[in-house]
Amino acid sequence: MAQVKALYEVDGKPEPRLGETLLSAYESGYKRPGPEYLHYLCAVYRVDPDGLGYQNPCICGRGHAARPGAPAAPYRAPERAAGPFSAPEPQKPLVGTVVGSSVDRHWISVCDRGPDRAGGPAAIDVGEEDIVLRRTLLQLLAGVGVAPDGQFLGAVDGLRRKMDDTLVSATVSPTMLDQWEETTHGYGRQYQATPSLRMLCDVLLDFSEVRRMVDQRQPVELQERLCRLAAQLSALSGLIMINLGDHRLARSFFRTARTAADETGDRRLRAWVTVRESLVPMYYGDPREALHLARKAQDLAGRSPSVAAAMAPAVEARALGLLAMRGRGDAAPSARRALVRGRAVFDQLSAEQTGDLVFGFTDRQMAFYEGDTFTNLGDHRHGDEALSRALTLYAPTDRVDRTLVRLDRAICQLHAGNADAALQAGQDAILDLPSEHRSDILVHRARQIGAAVNAKHGPSRALSDFYEALAGPRVTSPAGDAPAAVPPAEQA
Repeated sequence: MAQVKALYEVDGKPEPRLGETLLSAYESGYKRPGPEYLHYLCAVYRVDPDGLGYQNPCICGRGHAARPGAPAAPYRAPERAAGPFSAPEPQKPLVGTVVGSSVDRHWISVCDRGPDRAGGPAAIDVGEEDIVLRRTLLQLLAGVGVAPDGQFLGAVDGLRRKMDDTLVSATVSPTMLDQWEETTHGYGRQYQATPSLRMLCDVLLDFSEVRRMVDQRQPVELQERLCRLAAQLSALSGLIMINLGDHRLARSFFRTARTAADETGDRRLRAWVTVRESLVPMYYGDPREALHLARKAQDLAGRSPSVAAAMAPAVEARALGLLAMRGRGDAAPSARRALVRGRAVFDQLSAEQTGDLVFGFTDRQMAFYEGDTFTNLGDHRHGDEALSRALTLYAPTDRVDRTLVRLDRAICQLHAGNADAALQAGQDAILDLPSEHRSDILVHRARQIGAAVNAKHGPSRALSDFYEALAGPRVTSPAGDAPAAVPPAEQA
């Protein structure tokens, strides 16, 4: 809104009577902006009217959307003053979202803040990052294919840096925090059912709002809750970045999550962030680093049963399984002992702790980790048994883990000597996914199966068909050059 007012000032016009409530109504589709307001909103959002859900051309007669690779068109004031519409038209949402989405929640939460200390409306700190994320979300909701570019990744990292800046430096009600905590935990239920890019936009818009709330120091008890939210949202962003294949940004988000978690003084939260961070080197780095982080998480978790205390030994077992595959002699028995420890702690967790794929550790995840460990150890019989059990526990909407389980079962087929069956199983696992869910981590893992088959049996017609099938539509990795989690030849 501040940017709209600035454009009015540039055009030498009186300050518009555009308040937070009216703008929220535009966002939610309860009201329709007049031609002049629509012109200025298009100029701020850098989209044409149809990008905001309106068919009428802008009164300035020019486009506002910047073309890829071209400089933005110079701003031009409208040539005629706004007036009422001659006939009422059906109301449409300004940003194409339904009430209750993260975009609406942002504006509604701003309106709920009330006036600032000077008695005027509360100011909105809407930066370039928010605009980029909103534009991306609009395109995703409209069904437009979106490939993360430098501007998008710059906005993502810019938000994280702002959170870093504000963590070390507010007035918010406990009720508002209750709502944000409920929203954050809701992401744990939506995490694998929602396409990664769409989820990232939603999470980061909420992350941006939490950053604004942290920007001023709060009473200790409220500040701690805000930092907890920041740690959870930042770690969740890191998990999504793992799925998208950008391990650099994933590590950056986990670093921010550690900073926020340290502010709370909660060792269990710090342990949860650490064990989740261990998945970065598990898939895109050195399993020795994953092993180190998993053991560090166990030290932080202590002896009391907790999500991290159960998950960390299971991650340790997976890392040891990878090291055993690479020839470390003592890794196999250590991996089996770690699984026993993890299962013993898991059996003590409450129903609440085992009911969430992100902020908890579920029975299906435990079975997946056991099956993955046995598979890496070359024990394809026990591995396939555990993975088959995990597959019956995962819901069809748990797309990431469910597909990883199916790809692990394909590796079991390869260990059993069925190369063609392994290729077919891996191909089916990827092709059964909608294209918007074919994230980098899944296609990357499938390609490892092909490389392992090639290393063990050499080129074949079935292998060529397999790679051709994997070349179909998918979510492009922002990094574009993610390293293999395990050298493919060592999978054989």
